[in-house]
Amino acid sequence: MKKLCKFCKSDLGKPFLDLKNQPLCNNFVNIENSQLKDELYPLEVFFCSNCKLVQLAHEINPEKIFNNYSYLSSYSQTWIEHAKKFSQKVIEKFNLNNNSFVVEIASNDGYLLTNFVQKNIPCIGIEPAKNIAEISESKGIKTIDDFFTLFLSQEIVRNFGKADLIISNNVYAHAPNIKDFTYGVKNLLKENGIWTIEVPYLKSLIENNQFDTIYHEHYFYFSVISLNSIMNSNELKIYDIEKLESHGGSLRLYITHKNNNSIAENHIVFKFIQDEKNEGFERINTYTDFNYKVNFVRTKLTDLLHSLKKDGKTISGYGAPGKGNTLLNFCNIDSTLINFTVDKNPLKQNTLLPGSRIPVYPLEKLKEKKPDYVIILPWNLKREIMEEISFIKSWGGKFIIPIPNPQII
Repeated sequence: MKKLCKFCKSDLGKPFLDLKNQPLCNNFVNIENSQLKDELYPLEVFFCSNCKLVQLAHEINPEKIFNNYSYLSSYSQTWIEHAKKFSQKVIEKFNLNNNSFVVEIASNDGYLLTNFVQKNIPCIGIEPAKNIAEISESKGIKTIDDFFTLFLSQEIVRNFGKADLIISNNVYAHAPNIKDFTYGVKNLLKENGIWTIEVPYLKSLIENNQFDTIYHEHYFYFSVISLNSIMNSNELKIYDIEKLESHGGSLRLYITHKNNNSIAENHIVFKFIQDEKNEGFERINTYTDFNYKVNFVRTKLTDLLHSLKKDGKTISGYGAPGKGNTLLNFCNIDSTLINFTVDKNPLKQNTLLPGSRIPVYPLEKLKEKKPDYVIILPWNLKREIMEEISFIKSWGGKFIIPIPNPQII
């Protein structure tokens, strides 16, 4: 059966990358259920030659993924600081005050909107994971426990009015019905309102071998070319872009209504598009070549771990991020190679990673077991993590960084 593009409905042809059948990356397993088999789903990546959108074709009901979620933004100090700086910037840039209205889509545990509440700026969060929406509400943040859709945006407009600023950081790729999501934003946005989005950048993913950032929650992998196509078709315009270091390389895009003549497009938007064209991001060969780089990382990492185990070394992990589970399962790494991993998030502690069945413990386990090597699975936070657990050096412990090129530090 043909696979069709989720945006333009063109035939996608064959995948350029197959990361095998994998479990949902945040379906952590209770220890008492360790004998139960994981539900596996294809993790194949396609390039649409028509609209240039890179995407997964296999679709899983979002409620299966997000209704009870384990990711909490507040457990990364780096991310908290990132959110604080962003909030301060947009409050000043757009002169937000107690007469403004801010909406964050996928507000998680309220880590970002807290900064607006402290300034008495009216805001609401939208968070489909009930358990996490409750955490946000406990912080005094009005939170709607639902998925963002055009229908929900119409309800918000009726009850609260239109928004001066809509924030959707690291959620646009999570919305399988990207047209409905975009219609919803357009409907909710004031005539001169601003929509900011942050997305991991496809160019960084390709250039730095970040294949582990591909998992079932992320339906899309964006270039500026593909984002520009989506916005144009919805009478919206990208008017400015910032390159960020977060998630191994991301973009922050500023978007408004196409007929908002008070805001002109920055030349940097055209530069991004031209650079992507020059570097082949409109051609399938760019993506098929990526497949070879992915397999090189898999071979090098597994060879390294097997060699260390053969020498009698003990290996643990740090973190239990979604990207880590893609990496481990694609590379067939399990608890025979990595004895355990640790994570600060209590929702993940004392569980097993999906697929690999590696146990997850609190950080204290590192001091108890004193592993020879710690592989940092959230490699995008390696500086923060290496400083946090620098105590492993007291027993001669070393770090393994898996991406973009496996290395020991």
